[in-house]
Amino acid sequence: MRAAVVNSFGGPEVVEVVDTEVPEPAAREVRIKVAAAALNPCDIAARSGVYGGEGQRIGLGWDVAGTIDAVGEQSDWKVGDNVVALLFGLVKPLGTHAEYVVVPADAVANAPTTVDSAHAATLPLNTLTALQALDLLELTEGQSVLVTGAAGAVGAYAVQLAARRGLVVTGQAREGDEEFVRSLGAAHVTSGEPKSVDAVLDAAILGEQALAWVRDGGAYVGLLPPLVPPAERGVRTHAVEVNADGASLTELVRLADEGALTPRVAGTYALEDAAKAHARFAEGGVRGRLVLLPS
Repeated sequence: MRAAVVNSFGGPEVVEVVDTEVPEPAAREVRIKVAAAALNPCDIAARSGVYGGEGQRIGLGWDVAGTIDAVGEQSDWKVGDNVVALLFGLVKPLGTHAEYVVVPADAVANAPTTVDSAHAATLPLNTLTALQALDLLELTEGQSVLVTGAAGAVGAYAVQLAARRGLVVTGQAREGDEEFVRSLGAAHVTSGEPKSVDAVLDAAILGEQALAWVRDGGAYVGLLPPLVPPAERGVRTHAVEVNADGASLTELVRLADEGALTPRVAGTYALEDAAKAHARFAEGGVRGRLVLLPS
């Protein structure tokens, strides 16, 4: 099979599509024939050496949508099931940017029925990150939350999920994105300095700048553990470290099918053109996710 990997760190040019053996599922694992797999910032970080692994072959890709074609023992999934899944792993020999991928059975959920595979592939990592970040904030209905990067992939899902919880959401986004962010359920939208809030979900990774907007005794959650500012003024600070959770993903898929979550595809690329997708990501201005299609 073909898979996108890096054998050395660097820019988009180091991404290679290689021939490798088709992986076999062990107990409590399933193999998915990949229909679509999203490109995420964590793939850029892996390619650049942020997670380490020098001298190893590193497989790219965390998100997958496709069809189960083999199951290990002790799995309730069946061959032919259409699914989505998150394959966690900072440094792994094979990722989801491949024709086939093996994932833990408990990381899998039935695929949405209302969107195509490319859109389905944008759900697992970003929706689970948004959900788990909100859980860390421990907010109750009526409290206020600021979502930075509210027009981005994680931020947009966070706005929608926070609004469903009855939180008063302020979305911070660039000028020109205000209408979109408001359509997601944000009560307030700003491109500048927001008012003080009970908590911040810092999808834009602003760090100390965003922490300053949290009231004393509030909460802050960032996406990158090394860049989370230290606690101050009684503000709790956390970083979300996403867990592959098939049960939560099942609920998030249900919300997508109901129209409560909005998957966005910024563009699609053949697997063979994985390096081109990385180059497009590097140009910036991407709204939604770029998605690789193995066939």
